[in-house]
Amino acid sequence: MPSRRTHIAPHAPGGQLAAALTALREANGIVDVFPPEALAEALSAAPPVPDLDLRDIEFVTLDPAESRDLDQAFHIERTGRGGFLLRYAIADVPGFVAPGGALDAEARRRGQTLYLPDGSVPLHPRELSEGRASLLPDEDRSAFVWTIELDADGRAALDGADVGPARVERARIRSRAKLDYASAQVAVDSGTAGPGTGAAGAGAPPADTAAAAAAAALALLPVVGELRIACERARGGASLNMAEEEVVRDEHGYRIERRFPLRVEEWNAQLSLLTGMAAGRIMLDGGIGILRTMLPPDATALAEFHGRVAALGLPWPDGIPYGEYLRTVPADTPAGAAVLHAASSLFRGADYAAFGVAHDGVRLAPPEEPEQAAIAAPYAHVTAPLRRLVDRWGLAICEALYAGRDVPEWVLASLGEVPGLMRSSASLAGRLNSEALDRIEAALLRDRAGEAFDAVVLEARGETARVQIVDPAVTSRVPNPGGALVAGRHARVRVVRADVATGTIELAAA
Repeated sequence: MPSRRTHIAPHAPGGQLAAALTALREANGIVDVFPPEALAEALSAAPPVPDLDLRDIEFVTLDPAESRDLDQAFHIERTGRGGFLLRYAIADVPGFVAPGGALDAEARRRGQTLYLPDGSVPLHPRELSEGRASLLPDEDRSAFVWTIELDADGRAALDGADVGPARVERARIRSRAKLDYASAQVAVDSGTAGPGTGAAGAGAPPADTAAAAAAAALALLPVVGELRIACERARGGASLNMAEEEVVRDEHGYRIERRFPLRVEEWNAQLSLLTGMAAGRIMLDGGIGILRTMLPPDATALAEFHGRVAALGLPWPDGIPYGEYLRTVPADTPAGAAVLHAASSLFRGADYAAFGVAHDGVRLAPPEEPEQAAIAAPYAHVTAPLRRLVDRWGLAICEALYAGRDVPEWVLASLGEVPGLMRSSASLAGRLNSEALDRIEAALLRDRAGEAFDAVVLEARGETARVQIVDPAVTSRVPNPGGALVAGRHARVRVVRADVATGTIELAAA
């Protein structure tokens, strides 16, 4: 379940907020610079040259326009049985990182790429993650290629379809085009196709190989994406598409602009989810792996959620699955935003569970409940090794299991350590995101002390309530003596004080 993500527009000038975010990085020891030994390894490592050559397959990548750390490339074609064949290539990070080396040690210390409002702090040196290992167009790369057959309804073998099981093999690939979300959505909606903004006109012959690959990808991605969304609904999965928020500063102060995910982003996410589910199945069948787990909410939490959304005027009807209900929520309304806020806290306890026999003979048992509750299936992280540590282990495990080889010794030696490393990095990432958001919200209200705003009460507990100001979109606590503020109701609140340096906001009922 994604968390709310906020960033500062590249054109926004510096100021008190920029200084506060820099201080937050420094206070937590967050630095972009890598130890010289780790950087040297990233520059000198020679990736493997797999025997399997798939450079004739017209893979493309699909990411935000500014991204250069390209973990995934895909290719979809129709099969003779009326279904589809998905090939999903993942950057070969295990081929660049020597187990036990300086780069390995630094990656384990970091755990994941940190995304902060004023920029990212990468898991690996940018020379590797945005260069040598990234699936950039027109570059030969080693990759872990997942091949997943789907039937005419978009169902894979793990969904019970009568198709072959997923395969994962190391191969040489060559991406043909770097597509971005906004241009891809325009191309799909308008009937044009092509990489970036250079789309070929509808019905016109592709101008080059890149345009042809983009046209083919964007012709089938919506079809397979919608079929996979239907599969998600059928198994009871849920997607919570929170808005991204961009903070803009001009002569009038700070303001926030919200952007909801495009449909093409949802289709793209379904390819990654399918691959992660295939990885989870391979691990469980092979008796070794690291699953991404999440327990379902208990009866008390569900009852509370039912009550909160009913109070917000968007009741959850009996008999409607959780994921289906969320798809009906109008995310761009105050009540809908409050529901999504409540929904994001309903599923808690996401974790990693390692299982199998470690190098010292100790057996780690599989989790009793292997499903990731929001996905409604066993699931493993394998699709973002440039940005997430655990994926390197997942890829090595799945490739070895599929090939019928022993899992590498370096994986066995550290299998039980990886969940703890990921918990630590996730805790840091969550705390930094929360504290950065506090400072951004304080910046939005910095010059508005004494002003009153319309708000929605998200929750009321004891002597305090949590409210979301309608505009600007700020969430904070307010004293609630006597319980005058009631969850799900509208209220007026007044800004008492907002301190950008500490992220402190004081509100009072107006």
